Amino acid sequence: TRYFVDHRKVRVVGGRGGEGGCSFYSEPRKIFGGPSGGNGGDGGHIILKADRQMKSLSSVLSFYQGFHGGRGGNKNCYGANGACMYIKVPLGTVVKEDGKVVADLAQHGEEYVAAYGGAGGKGNRFFLSNENRAPTLSTPGEPGQERVLHLELKTTAHAGLVGFPNAGKSSLLRAISRAKPAVAAYPFTTLNPHVGIVHYQDYEQVAVADIPGLIKGAHLNRGLGMAFLRHIERCHFLLYVVDLSVSQPWIQLQDLKYELEQYKKGLSERPCVVIGNKIDLAQSRINLPLLKEQIDIRVIALSALTGDNLEELLLHLRELYDAYVKTEQSRGQSPVKW
Repeated sequence: TRYFVDHRKVRVVGGRGGEGGCSFYSEPRKIFGGPSGGNGGDGGHIILKADRQMKSLSSVLSFYQGFHGGRGGNKNCYGANGACMYIKVPLGTVVKEDGKVVADLAQHGEEYVAAYGGAGGKGNRFFLSNENRAPTLSTPGEPGQERVLHLELKTTAHAGLVGFPNAGKSSLLRAISRAKPAVAAYPFTTLNPHVGIVHYQDYEQVAVADIPGLIKGAHLNRGLGMAFLRHIERCHFLLYVVDLSVSQPWIQLQDLKYELEQYKKGLSERPCVVIGNKIDLAQSRINLPLLKEQIDIRVIALSALTGDNLEELLLHLRELYDAYVKTEQSRGQSPVKW
């Protein structure tokens, strides 16, 4: 996890086109065969391709040079085109240029041409005319397109665990999936998003993302606010994890919703459920009825440490997933599958 990278600045330069050939055809009994220089080959493109096997931008380099086209040959032979260069990126990669989004690679196999290769030059055969029967002119190939792109990874998961540091999000993800995020007794143990897969008996798989803890002022980029909030954007429903053992736990929920709404309008209005964690503590059992009085959202009280009441969460998680699938299908779109 320490090699997880969710943003990268990349300079891409397309392949240069090959230069046109300059030659004259000659053979026995046909000395003046005329110009026979072929055109140069086109330079290769650089293409970004979304791949579900990729989980981070750590393998993306900071500079890519496309393959050059071949030089035009004699006997009207064209130069070879430069091969396309493919750069594999994870699903959910957003491509920006000068602050503007130019591509959003959310589906497996989706492609975006980051830099076009240059066109090949013309050989002297191209310039043959009635006025000029023996042209000696040929043109060089054009340079490839050059761009500086910013790649941002926004984790694509069905559900996002949202909460303050030490609310128990990582422990909960370990309890319901096979993901193994680090768990410790101090804040900000989790520094990178982790995605765990919840398996159901009918072979459906629901992806749950453990988003690192938010703090007050995260929408102002305090702490690592923007880096964390970016990953919540792609989640289709949210699981607010609240520490029931603290006084007035409903204040946590209000602060979390405020941070999400300030970052992106409508983000806090997505389908959600409140998870009251640490119900195994005595203070939590006192605070639970008070929390239910203060909010009108469904509250699931559980303990990620002991595993109490995890079944209710898994059943409700499946209900949220089924509702998401039904909504996507009614719009004529295919839901994200893991």
